[in-house]
Amino acid sequence: MRKLKNNELDRLSVEDFKTSKKTPLIVVLDNIRSLNNIGSVFRTCDAFLIEKIYLCGITAKPPHKDIHKTALGSTESVDWEYVEDTLKLVERLKDSNIKVMSVEQAENATMLDDFTPKQHTTYAIVFGNEVKGVSQDVVSASDMVIEIPQFGTKHSLNISVSVGVVIWDMFSKIKK
Repeated sequence: MRKLKNNELDRLSVEDFKTSKKTPLIVVLDNIRSLNNIGSVFRTCDAFLIEKIYLCGITAKPPHKDIHKTALGSTESVDWEYVEDTLKLVERLKDSNIKVMSVEQAENATMLDDFTPKQHTTYAIVFGNEVKGVSQDVVSASDMVIEIPQFGTKHSLNISVSVGVVIWDMFSKIKK
């Protein structure tokens, strides 16, 4: 086997990304404090053609050098918007017939591996603060809660890792 060179990767241009058919997923970041995590989320969303990212509350927004350091230009390709109030955004998304799912450890949560996305449905996936998680009012307003199964001693993943796990799982299920 031979590693591929960058010019062999068949990458989309930013213009082609903007006009390509997107995966029916929206990412909502609820009060994310780490600029590196925000940049990592942009890169993951670029990789899987995510429709949009909403940056809420204290979540920083581009342009910022520490976001760009990990985003590697994906802040230019992925559509994003800042909304101060996550709960108001959730209500707006639900009014637009988008199914809102919080990623959290909660009563009656559905394990990610047990969840099957419905066809012709757009999902907004809410990821929470590195310490406090998704705020309770947003969890309560969500259509459902998804939990990432974990089997070790910590039962805690970094936000950027959680985004990668959930987006990959949802992307692979939707594309089948």
